[in-house]
Amino acid sequence: MEEVDQIIIHSLNTIGCDIEDDVVSLKQFSTELIVAAAVSCVKSISNENDLPSTLPGGMSARFRMGTTLANAIQELGYRGEIGYQTFLYSNESDIRKVFMFLVDKLPKETVEAMDEPLGASVLLQKAISASVARHLTSPWLPPFLKDHGVAWRGKPPVWQREGACSLHGFYACHLTRPHGSADLTKKISKELKQYYCQCLPFVTNQTAHHHDTLPSVLELNGMEIAKQHEWENEWNQYGLASRLSEEEYKSKKRQRVKKRIIDQLKRDVERADAKTGLGPAENFQQLIDSITSRTSTGVKGKGSRFTHTEKLLFAKDEEKAVSQLVGETATHSEEELQKEREEELNSLREELNNVSSQFSNLDLDVKKFTAGIQELEERLTLQKKENEENEKSYSIKKRTLDLLPDAENNISKLQAVVDASAQRLANLANQWEKHRAPLIQQIQELKELNSKRESEAQVKLGEIKTFREKMKSVADEARNKEEIQKQLLAEYERMAKDVNRSAYTKKIMEIVANIKKQKNDIDKVLVDTRTIQKEINLLSGKLDRTFTVTDELIFKDAKKDESVKKAYRFLAALHENCELLIRTVEDTGIILREIRELEDQIENESNKKVLSNLEKITADYREMRKENAALIAKLKQKS
Repeated sequence: MEEVDQIIIHSLNTIGCDIEDDVVSLKQFSTELIVAAAVSCVKSISNENDLPSTLPGGMSARFRMGTTLANAIQELGYRGEIGYQTFLYSNESDIRKVFMFLVDKLPKETVEAMDEPLGASVLLQKAISASVARHLTSPWLPPFLKDHGVAWRGKPPVWQREGACSLHGFYACHLTRPHGSADLTKKISKELKQYYCQCLPFVTNQTAHHHDTLPSVLELNGMEIAKQHEWENEWNQYGLASRLSEEEYKSKKRQRVKKRIIDQLKRDVERADAKTGLGPAENFQQLIDSITSRTSTGVKGKGSRFTHTEKLLFAKDEEKAVSQLVGETATHSEEELQKEREEELNSLREELNNVSSQFSNLDLDVKKFTAGIQELEERLTLQKKENEENEKSYSIKKRTLDLLPDAENNISKLQAVVDASAQRLANLANQWEKHRAPLIQQIQELKELNSKRESEAQVKLGEIKTFREKMKSVADEARNKEEIQKQLLAEYERMAKDVNRSAYTKKIMEIVANIKKQKNDIDKVLVDTRTIQKEINLLSGKLDRTFTVTDELIFKDAKKDESVKKAYRFLAALHENCELLIRTVEDTGIILREIRELEDQIENESNKKVLSNLEKITADYREMRKENAALIAKLKQKS
């Protein structure tokens, strides 16, 4: 088995598996190495399978990967028992069978050994490829660290000069570009469009230096891509789960942000209450008044006495403000100040309630007026329709009344007009029938031609599709073969050139000779067992025949003589003892065979590594329970 394992390991190394030199048998294969080797074999056999070469972290993902790998190997034609346990809880014999099947299924490549001497062109190509491979594997260094082709400490110069005369630091500036011009669904105002066309400078003119344009553009594009990626992640994670449109989701998000800002302002006002000694409402009103006073342009609003005191604190004449505040504190006590504040708050609340009630009444009046206007407009439209209908009926009745005085002449004239129109209609119908027949025939012919063309076009489209599919498949095959060629060339370059194929063939021939020798020995043993079985059968038949003959002879004489009766009894006892001995020998043979079979089963079970696999299964079961608990906790948090 060691020679078989060495052949399997050598085959796995040839297809790209990175197996260490100290690994000499399949016993030393770990679970990750088994999965990686099996995946690389399946990929080299069939390019349709896209399996990862490493085991994932989660246990459920590991089980899924093991199942998919087992299914892929079964699709290749493996008829043995295989499943996820074959790879995750490996058994040496099962793994050996699987790898023997996969190695046998690997594509065979005929390599012809060329013994002809190498020419100058071949040597030049090899030198070029070796130099390119050396440059590719060497690390990159900036030009100012390179030796510019000069030998250093006796080493050959392997670096070359590189043109890098225009190197600058990566410095990005803020850029402004038109937004919404590429999207046809969005409408841009005329002023904004005019600003984009006439006032907005070009991107190359927005940076201080010309060489900062490219870093700035890269930075701007990177920020936009990151924002778009962040929005897509948020929309895919939270937006789709909310079952809202993008606009509704954005509006709700905007409302949440506003609410957070208001809550933060309220908390800040409550914190400021401990420092100023005022209530939360006064602090909030002071914050709003300060914001409005900073943003207003000369318009003064009506404020309370506390806002006036705040303004006095920031007035130019500080002495007057201090005197006023001292006078207020001297004349009024803290209780009176608190009462005045409460009274002012109550009055302001009453004013606010009155204004809100007036506003609601006005809103109701506006709604009533709008409803009345809509009713009047509907009535107006109905009245217009009735007027138009009455005008039409009036014109018809007026014409009929005008014709009543000379009714007979008018009736005869109308009859003549009706007859002429009927005659004209008949002539037109005849002319239409004359033109209609050839047109219908022409339409039918055109339809037949169109159907034929459509059928031909469909056939040609099908042929074009098949040709395209063939072209794609051929191109894919060419690409795959080119990649395989590159990989094989790289592997061939990496491989040691002192490997002798005759040694491997000699080993294979020795293995085949040993197998033949074992087969001949087995055949000899089988022939010996058959001959021995024939001799046993012959001797048992001869024994039965001699016993029957002696039994008959002694039985005849036993009737006459008593001593012969004793001899007959001894003969029966001897026959029974011989049969008993034969049975015991057969039973001992059966027991020995069963013992050997049980020893083989014990050895097979010990090779299966039941205890280690059981420990792995228990550890995996614990991890699965942890993952399930974590998933259940996440589901509970979401719900």
